[in-house]
Amino acid sequence: MRMPRPRARRAPDPVERQQPLRVRGRSVAWLPPLVVLCAVPVVDWSTGGDFRVLSWLVLVPGIAAAVCGVWTTALFAVVAMLVYFAGDTSWPHQYRSGLPDFILLAAGGLMAVLACAVRLRGQERMLHMRAVVDTTRKILLRQLPPHVGGLDHAELYLAADSEARVGGDFYDIQPSPYGTRVLVGDVQGKGLGAVEAASVLLGTFREAAYYEAEPGTVAERLETRMIRHVRYCAHVGRGDAERFATAVLLDFPELRSERTDWGPDTTGLGTLTVDIVNFGHEPPLLVSPHGVRVLTLDAGLPLGMSELAPVDDPTGTSPTTRGPGRAGITVRLAPDESLLLVTDGVTEARDRDGAFFPLSAYLNRAVAADPRAAADPAALVRLVHDGVLGHTGGHLDDDTTIFVVRRGTGTGHAPGAPTDS
Repeated sequence: MRMPRPRARRAPDPVERQQPLRVRGRSVAWLPPLVVLCAVPVVDWSTGGDFRVLSWLVLVPGIAAAVCGVWTTALFAVVAMLVYFAGDTSWPHQYRSGLPDFILLAAGGLMAVLACAVRLRGQERMLHMRAVVDTTRKILLRQLPPHVGGLDHAELYLAADSEARVGGDFYDIQPSPYGTRVLVGDVQGKGLGAVEAASVLLGTFREAAYYEAEPGTVAERLETRMIRHVRYCAHVGRGDAERFATAVLLDFPELRSERTDWGPDTTGLGTLTVDIVNFGHEPPLLVSPHGVRVLTLDAGLPLGMSELAPVDDPTGTSPTTRGPGRAGITVRLAPDESLLLVTDGVTEARDRDGAFFPLSAYLNRAVAADPRAAADPAALVRLVHDGVLGHTGGHLDDDTTIFVVRRGTGTGHAPGAPTDS
């Protein structure tokens, strides 16, 4: 189950998308220069003696260059020169500014047209780069169908840098012949280095989660890939050679399929077994109509840091033994329960007084007010999203991912929830 998406519309022109002055969808960018164009001759006519303001018409193409297109700016520049000529020659009782101010106005109009062209070219370049970033985000965080391998889910990703639009948070769901696997994580740091590390982890997860029978092996593959990536960065002398990632790996072994099943589960509702492996990430929250419970499990070491673990347990049974996949728990997920996973953009969100966002307490109050939200992934995502933004005043200091998953109903709706017509 995913957040509702707006209907697709015609892609607007790059200049139109950057138009700062719009009323009911129509551009009124021509209004400010037009007001100045009309006001300057009136003020000039009303003043007497040697004080003339007609040369202030040079402001008209300058204002148009900031908010209008090239041809509109050129039109205002020509009209401003005509108005100047008419005003300077029509009122003989006043001092005539003459040719010098006319030349100044013409030069100002020409410079305004050139400045407008440079501005629009920069905007088009910025929009092109934004399109590239959006494509990168879609490749990295691929759009998931509402029902994946017998699971209903909803997710929301918000980049702390609104211009970058992509960061180090990652998530994915991979059905396999051995069960459906879910990965949610956060790469340490920001920038393109974090995006690259997230991409290599997601690529490894999509392959290993499908082909490997044991979730512990999937975890080991992720750890190995992260170490290889860190060593490569160190070898080429990059500054992110000490990067690591926190993550949570979920394995639903009962949702097995002999093919890559992206459709809804058809095996009927019931409790569902989920194996959880944590790599130094925030523990998942089990949300039920009766409240919210933090799943207590050993956090383990983040991906890329297994070499720091002790090796004094040759059996590999200790949760602190080197190698991921050793620390984890198995829980039962009822039909009306959901698992909530968030990154530190939620748990470390602060208000003006520096207080952290009380996620568990906030959700307990919300579920008590509406118990049906516990079985509605989209509703839970909206609740957390609204709570975080309300707590921080709409400002995010870190990338934020909110991910909710539950046993699939086959309809994408919580039991008893109304369906859209």
